[in-house]
Amino acid sequence: MTMMQRWKNRKRSHFPLLGFILLVFIACSVLFSERTILIIEKNPSDSPPERTFTYINPNLEPTSDSVQELDRFSRCNTTGEYSGKKIRWVGLEPESGGSRRKRESLERCDVFSGKWVFDDESYPLYNESDCPYMSDQLACHKHGRSDLGYQHWRWQPHNCNLKRWNAIEMWEKLRGKRLMFVGDSLNRGQWISMICLLQSVIPAEKRSITPNSQLTIFKAENYNATIEFLWAPLLVDSNSDDPVNHRLDERIIRPDSVLKHSAKWEHADILVFNTYLWWRQGPVKLLWSDQENASCEELDGLGAMELVMQTWADRLASKSKYLDKQIFFVTMSPTHL
Repeated sequence: MTMMQRWKNRKRSHFPLLGFILLVFIACSVLFSERTILIIEKNPSDSPPERTFTYINPNLEPTSDSVQELDRFSRCNTTGEYSGKKIRWVGLEPESGGSRRKRESLERCDVFSGKWVFDDESYPLYNESDCPYMSDQLACHKHGRSDLGYQHWRWQPHNCNLKRWNAIEMWEKLRGKRLMFVGDSLNRGQWISMICLLQSVIPAEKRSITPNSQLTIFKAENYNATIEFLWAPLLVDSNSDDPVNHRLDERIIRPDSVLKHSAKWEHADILVFNTYLWWRQGPVKLLWSDQENASCEELDGLGAMELVMQTWADRLASKSKYLDKQIFFVTMSPTHL
């Protein structure tokens, strides 16, 4: 037998041995995994305990003079873990006729289902430089943006066409009414854009705007109509409700109360709410209305936003007069930075 033949035989004989060792290793791994699963199942106390929730009613009406209003100087004396309180849903069933009319309207033209299309013939609807109410924060062209193509995008529903924007017709629909945007700076941008769309057809002596404050109001006297913006970035009462000084290290909210804001928005006819980005900036301190000595709890932004949306919805469901209003909620938006 030559040297080459002996080497081939030795090489061939090693493969069965290697295969056997590999099979033994796989079998041991499977048995170990099954044993580990069995141990976990037999010892459920080793798994993390499930959180229990306590359901409470939202603070819909002032209950005590001792509940201090939050401002930018508010602080938590102590902070503990989230106790598991949740807002109890208070529902009011709308009249069936109104629900049916809305459904039929959406079936005819679902304006919420569509796409953006580029339109360089009829857009933009206004020029930034022609609007005296344009904010520097939103004035892209003024501050050097050379690409103006973003001004030519138009929303196109899938199964119908939107009417061409008509400022006079819009004012007629708003005659004697209050249109209010409620939320953070992204909704403030929508408010300013709406003003810029409508202001050009109102004589200068017939229009006015209040100074920048928590509630800022643009008024068209000849239509007895207002377009308003309410600064309420977290929707519920919070220490960030100052429209200027709201960048704070510690964000505190009353998750069960919107009393401070709802007193201003409940008289509007058309409401556009938004909240989102502020909940992505770290944990939030919860100060419940019945909690004394500024004893706070801490919760992550997503959990805190869920509590707030329940409180917001409860407020809108608690009074029948909200059934006569048009109410919109703006979902996620990109930051304007």
